[in-house]
Amino acid sequence: MRHMEEKYVRTPAQRETMQAGLLAVEKKQLPHMLCVTNMLLHGIEDPSFVRHDNTLARPLISWGKDERVDIVLTNPPFGGREEDGIESNFPQHFRTRETADLFLALIIRLLKPGGRAAVVLPDGSLFGEGVKTRLKEHLMAECNLHTIVRLPNSVFRPYASIGTNLLFFEKGAPTQDIWFWEHQVPEGQKAYSMTRPIRLEHLADCAAWWGGPRREGREENDRAWKVSAEEVKARGYNLDIKNPHTVAEDHGDPETLLKDLTKAEAEVAALRDQVKAILSEALAR
Repeated sequence: MRHMEEKYVRTPAQRETMQAGLLAVEKKQLPHMLCVTNMLLHGIEDPSFVRHDNTLARPLISWGKDERVDIVLTNPPFGGREEDGIESNFPQHFRTRETADLFLALIIRLLKPGGRAAVVLPDGSLFGEGVKTRLKEHLMAECNLHTIVRLPNSVFRPYASIGTNLLFFEKGAPTQDIWFWEHQVPEGQKAYSMTRPIRLEHLADCAAWWGGPRREGREENDRAWKVSAEEVKARGYNLDIKNPHTVAEDHGDPETLLKDLTKAEAEVAALRDQVKAILSEALAR
Protein backbone atom coordinates (compact mmCIF):
# COMPACT_ATOMS: atom_id res chain seq x y z
CA MET A 1 0.00 0.00 0.00
CA ARG A 2 2.82 2.39 0.86
CA HIS A 3 4.48 1.47 -2.46
CA MET A 4 1.22 2.27 -4.27
CA GLU A 5 0.95 5.60 -2.49
CA GLU A 6 4.53 6.58 -3.27
CA LYS A 7 4.17 5.61 -6.91
CA TYR A 8 0.72 6.97 -7.79
CA VAL A 9 -0.45 9.54 -5.21
CA ARG A 10 0.53 13.11 -6.02
CA THR A 11 -2.37 15.22 -4.67
CA PRO A 12 -4.75 15.13 -1.66
CA ALA A 13 -7.61 14.22 -4.04
CA GLN A 14 -5.65 11.19 -5.32
CA ARG A 15 -5.01 10.14 -1.74
CA GLU A 16 -8.73 10.30 -0.95
CA THR A 17 -9.48 8.25 -4.08
CA MET A 18 -6.95 5.62 -3.03
CA GLN A 19 -8.34 5.34 0.48
CA ALA A 20 -11.91 5.17 -0.82
CA GLY A 21 -10.92 2.23 -2.98
CA LEU A 22 -9.70 0.11 -0.09
CA LEU A 23 -11.94 -2.77 1.00
CA ALA A 24 -11.12 -5.51 3.50
CA VAL A 25 -12.78 -8.23 5.55
CA GLU A 26 -11.27 -10.13 8.47
CA LYS A 27 -13.07 -12.95 10.22
CA LYS A 28 -11.14 -13.33 13.48
CA GLN A 29 -11.26 -10.69 16.18
CA LEU A 30 -7.56 -10.32 17.04
CA PRO A 31 -6.30 -10.18 13.41
CA HIS A 32 -9.09 -7.67 12.69
CA MET A 33 -7.84 -5.42 15.48
CA LEU A 34 -4.24 -5.81 14.29
CA CYS A 35 -5.26 -4.97 10.72
CA VAL A 36 -7.08 -1.81 11.79
CA THR A 37 -4.08 -0.77 13.90
CA ASN A 38 -1.74 -1.45 11.00
CA MET A 39 -3.82 0.77 8.71
CA LEU A 40 -3.56 3.63 11.22
CA LEU A 41 0.20 3.15 11.52
CA HIS A 42 0.48 3.35 7.71
CA GLY A 43 -1.31 6.68 7.52
CA ILE A 44 -4.84 5.49 6.68
CA GLU A 45 -6.94 7.97 8.64
CA ASP A 46 -10.22 6.03 8.47
CA PRO A 47 -9.68 2.25 8.65
CA SER A 48 -13.40 1.52 9.07
CA PHE A 49 -13.37 -0.12 5.63
CA VAL A 50 -11.87 -3.18 7.35
CA ARG A 51 -15.04 -5.10 8.22
CA HIS A 52 -15.15 -7.73 10.96
CA ASP A 53 -17.00 -10.37 8.95
CA ASN A 54 -16.65 -13.60 6.97
CA THR A 55 -16.42 -13.17 3.19
CA LEU A 56 -17.57 -16.75 2.70
CA ALA A 57 -20.83 -16.17 4.60
CA ARG A 58 -22.34 -14.59 1.49
CA PRO A 59 -23.92 -16.80 -1.22
CA LEU A 60 -21.53 -17.22 -4.14
CA ILE A 61 -24.22 -16.42 -6.68
CA SER A 62 -24.91 -13.07 -5.03
CA TRP A 63 -21.60 -11.58 -6.16
CA GLY A 64 -22.72 -9.53 -9.16
CA LYS A 65 -20.90 -8.20 -12.22
CA ASP A 66 -20.50 -4.76 -10.67
CA GLU A 67 -18.42 -6.34 -7.89
CA ARG A 68 -15.96 -8.13 -10.17
CA VAL A 69 -12.30 -7.16 -9.91
CA ASP A 70 -9.27 -7.01 -12.20
CA ILE A 71 -6.67 -8.50 -9.85
CA VAL A 72 -6.75 -10.88 -6.88
CA LEU A 73 -3.64 -11.45 -4.76
CA THR A 74 -4.34 -13.67 -1.78
CA ASN A 75 -3.00 -16.19 0.69
CA PRO A 76 -6.17 -17.93 1.95
CA PRO A 77 -6.01 -19.81 5.27
CA PHE A 78 -4.60 -23.35 5.00
CA GLY A 79 -6.45 -26.13 6.73
CA GLY A 80 -9.14 -23.79 8.03
CA ARG A 81 -12.55 -25.32 8.67
CA GLU A 82 -15.68 -23.21 8.32
CA GLU A 83 -18.56 -23.45 10.75
CA ASP A 84 -21.76 -25.31 9.88
CA GLY A 85 -23.86 -23.69 7.18
CA ILE A 86 -21.13 -21.72 5.37
CA GLU A 87 -20.79 -24.40 2.69
CA SER A 88 -24.47 -24.01 1.82
CA ASN A 89 -23.60 -20.64 0.25
CA PHE A 90 -21.86 -22.54 -2.54
CA PRO A 91 -23.15 -24.82 -5.33
CA GLN A 92 -23.64 -28.43 -4.32
CA HIS A 93 -20.61 -29.71 -6.27
CA PHE A 94 -18.31 -27.21 -4.51
CA ARG A 95 -19.58 -27.70 -0.97
CA THR A 96 -16.88 -28.29 1.61
CA ARG A 97 -15.92 -26.85 4.97
CA GLU A 98 -12.30 -26.31 3.95
CA THR A 99 -11.61 -22.60 3.79
CA ALA A 100 -8.97 -22.58 1.01
CA ASP A 101 -11.26 -24.53 -1.35
CA LEU A 102 -14.18 -22.17 -0.82
CA PHE A 103 -11.95 -19.16 -1.39
CA LEU A 104 -10.70 -20.59 -4.70
CA ALA A 105 -14.31 -20.89 -5.91
CA LEU A 106 -14.95 -17.31 -4.79
CA ILE A 107 -11.82 -15.96 -6.51
CA ILE A 108 -12.86 -17.49 -9.84
CA ARG A 109 -16.29 -15.89 -9.42
CA LEU A 110 -14.89 -12.46 -8.50
CA LEU A 111 -12.52 -12.06 -11.44
CA LYS A 112 -13.61 -10.00 -14.43
CA PRO A 113 -13.05 -11.49 -17.90
CA GLY A 114 -9.34 -10.94 -18.44
CA GLY A 115 -8.81 -10.57 -14.69
CA ARG A 116 -5.64 -11.96 -13.16
CA ALA A 117 -4.99 -13.82 -9.92
CA ALA A 118 -2.03 -15.05 -7.89
CA VAL A 119 -3.02 -17.41 -5.09
CA VAL A 120 -0.99 -19.30 -2.48
CA LEU A 121 -2.25 -22.88 -2.00
CA PRO A 122 -0.85 -25.91 -0.16
CA ASP A 123 0.22 -29.14 -1.85
CA GLY A 124 -3.01 -30.75 -0.64
CA SER A 125 -5.00 -28.53 -2.97
CA LEU A 126 -2.93 -29.77 -5.90
CA PHE A 127 -3.32 -33.52 -5.35
CA GLY A 128 -6.60 -33.56 -3.40
CA GLU A 129 -9.65 -35.34 -4.76
CA GLY A 130 -13.42 -34.94 -4.48
CA VAL A 131 -14.38 -31.26 -4.23
CA LYS A 132 -10.76 -30.31 -4.92
CA THR A 133 -10.86 -32.20 -8.24
CA ARG A 134 -14.07 -30.43 -9.28
CA LEU A 135 -12.60 -27.07 -8.31
CA LYS A 136 -9.45 -27.69 -10.38
CA GLU A 137 -11.53 -28.79 -13.34
CA HIS A 138 -13.65 -25.62 -12.98
CA LEU A 139 -10.52 -23.46 -12.64
CA MET A 140 -8.94 -24.88 -15.79
CA ALA A 141 -12.19 -24.53 -17.75
CA GLU A 142 -12.85 -20.91 -16.72
CA CYS A 143 -9.28 -19.66 -16.49
CA ASN A 144 -5.88 -20.03 -18.05
CA LEU A 145 -3.83 -21.56 -15.24
CA HIS A 146 -0.57 -20.68 -16.93
CA THR A 147 2.00 -20.99 -14.14
CA ILE A 148 2.53 -22.83 -10.86
CA VAL A 149 5.57 -21.92 -8.77
CA ARG A 150 6.40 -24.75 -6.39
CA LEU A 151 7.81 -23.51 -3.08
CA PRO A 152 9.84 -25.46 -0.49
CA ASN A 153 8.24 -26.67 2.74
CA SER A 154 10.08 -24.11 4.86
CA VAL A 155 8.57 -20.93 3.37
CA PHE A 156 6.00 -20.51 6.16
CA ARG A 157 8.10 -21.74 9.07
CA PRO A 158 7.72 -21.67 12.01
CA TYR A 159 3.93 -21.42 11.53
CA ALA A 160 3.66 -24.31 9.08
CA SER A 161 6.02 -26.78 7.44
CA ILE A 162 3.98 -27.88 4.44
CA GLY A 163 4.70 -27.53 0.75
CA THR A 164 3.05 -24.51 -0.83
CA ASN A 165 2.54 -23.20 -4.34
CA LEU A 166 1.85 -19.95 -6.16
CA LEU A 167 -0.92 -20.39 -8.74
CA PHE A 168 -1.13 -17.73 -11.47
CA PHE A 169 -4.19 -17.65 -13.70
CA GLU A 170 -6.24 -15.38 -15.96
CA LYS A 171 -9.99 -15.61 -16.42
CA GLY A 172 -11.65 -15.85 -19.81
CA ALA A 173 -9.97 -18.72 -21.65
CA PRO A 174 -9.46 -22.37 -20.73
CA THR A 175 -6.06 -23.73 -19.77
CA GLN A 176 -3.96 -25.17 -22.60
CA ASP A 177 -0.58 -25.66 -20.96
CA ILE A 178 0.73 -25.16 -17.43
CA TRP A 179 4.31 -24.11 -16.79
CA PHE A 180 5.89 -25.21 -13.52
CA TRP A 181 8.81 -23.52 -11.82
CA GLU A 182 10.54 -25.15 -8.84
CA HIS A 183 11.84 -22.56 -6.41
CA GLN A 184 14.81 -23.73 -4.37
CA VAL A 185 16.29 -22.48 -1.13
CA PRO A 186 19.37 -20.32 -1.84
CA GLU A 187 22.70 -22.12 -2.02
CA GLY A 188 24.37 -22.39 1.36
CA GLN A 189 21.05 -22.32 3.20
CA LYS A 190 19.27 -25.52 4.23
CA ALA A 191 15.83 -24.00 4.73
CA TYR A 192 13.94 -20.75 5.22
CA SER A 193 13.27 -19.66 8.79
CA MET A 194 12.00 -16.71 10.80
CA THR A 195 15.49 -15.20 10.86
CA ARG A 196 16.28 -16.13 7.24
CA PRO A 197 12.95 -15.80 5.40
CA ILE A 198 12.24 -15.87 1.69
CA ARG A 199 12.95 -12.51 0.05
CA LEU A 200 12.06 -10.93 -3.27
CA GLU A 201 15.59 -11.28 -4.57
CA HIS A 202 15.37 -15.05 -4.09
CA LEU A 203 12.80 -15.09 -6.91
CA ALA A 204 14.99 -13.13 -9.34
CA ASP A 205 15.80 -16.20 -11.45
CA CYS A 206 12.08 -16.99 -11.78
CA ALA A 207 11.36 -13.38 -12.76
CA ALA A 208 14.11 -13.50 -15.40
CA TRP A 209 12.64 -16.74 -16.81
CA TRP A 210 9.04 -15.45 -16.68
CA GLY A 211 9.11 -13.77 -20.08
CA GLY A 212 7.45 -10.45 -19.29
CA PRO A 213 3.71 -9.70 -19.37
CA ARG A 214 3.16 -12.04 -22.34
CA ARG A 215 5.33 -14.81 -20.84
CA GLU A 216 7.35 -15.04 -24.05
CA GLY A 217 10.47 -17.08 -24.64
CA ARG A 218 9.98 -19.54 -21.82
CA GLU A 219 12.14 -22.64 -22.08
CA GLU A 220 12.40 -25.80 -20.05
CA ASN A 221 15.45 -26.13 -17.81
CA ASP A 222 16.43 -27.96 -14.64
CA ARG A 223 13.85 -25.94 -12.70
CA ALA A 224 11.12 -25.34 -15.30
CA TRP A 225 8.86 -27.74 -17.17
CA LYS A 226 5.57 -27.65 -19.08
CA VAL A 227 2.52 -29.94 -18.83
CA SER A 228 -0.48 -29.89 -21.16
CA ALA A 229 -4.06 -29.63 -19.93
CA GLU A 230 -4.75 -33.02 -21.48
CA GLU A 231 -2.02 -34.59 -19.37
CA VAL A 232 -3.53 -33.03 -16.24
CA LYS A 233 -6.99 -34.33 -17.14
CA ALA A 234 -5.53 -37.82 -17.67
CA ARG A 235 -4.08 -37.58 -14.16
CA GLY A 236 -7.52 -36.88 -12.69
CA TYR A 237 -6.62 -33.18 -12.31
CA ASN A 238 -3.76 -34.00 -9.97
CA LEU A 239 -1.49 -30.96 -10.24
CA ASP A 240 1.11 -32.27 -7.81
CA ILE A 241 3.60 -32.80 -10.64
CA LYS A 242 7.22 -33.21 -9.60
CA ASN A 243 10.19 -31.79 -11.46
CA PRO A 244 10.97 -34.34 -14.23
CA HIS A 245 14.54 -33.02 -14.49
CA THR A 246 15.39 -34.03 -10.94
CA VAL A 247 17.13 -37.39 -10.78
CA ALA A 248 15.54 -39.49 -8.07
CA GLU A 249 18.00 -40.80 -5.52
CA ASP A 250 18.68 -44.51 -6.03
CA HIS A 251 18.23 -46.22 -2.67
CA GLY A 252 19.11 -49.64 -4.06
CA ASP A 253 17.32 -52.93 -4.55
CA PRO A 254 14.65 -53.53 -1.85
CA GLU A 255 15.62 -57.18 -1.32
CA THR A 256 19.26 -56.24 -0.82
CA LEU A 257 18.26 -53.47 1.57
CA LEU A 258 16.14 -55.89 3.62
CA LYS A 259 19.02 -58.39 3.82
CA ASP A 260 21.39 -55.63 4.95
CA LEU A 261 18.83 -54.48 7.53
CA THR A 262 18.41 -58.03 8.88
CA LYS A 263 22.18 -58.44 9.10
CA ALA A 264 22.56 -55.09 10.88
CA GLU A 265 19.82 -55.99 13.36
CA ALA A 266 21.54 -59.33 14.10
CA GLU A 267 24.83 -57.52 14.72
CA VAL A 268 23.09 -55.08 17.06
CA ALA A 269 21.48 -57.99 18.96
CA ALA A 270 24.87 -59.73 19.30
CA LEU A 271 26.50 -56.56 20.60
CA ARG A 272 23.64 -56.09 23.08
CA ASP A 273 24.14 -59.65 24.36
CA GLN A 274 27.86 -58.98 24.79
CA VAL A 275 27.14 -55.82 26.78
CA LYS A 276 24.68 -57.73 28.99
CA ALA A 277 27.26 -60.46 29.64
CA ILE A 278 29.94 -57.92 30.54
CA LEU A 279 27.59 -56.08 32.92
CA SER A 280 26.44 -59.34 34.55
CA GLU A 281 30.04 -60.41 35.10
CA ALA A 282 30.92 -57.04 36.57
CA LEU A 283 27.96 -57.08 38.98
CA ALA A 284 28.76 -60.64 40.11
CA ARG A 285 32.20 -59.63 41.43
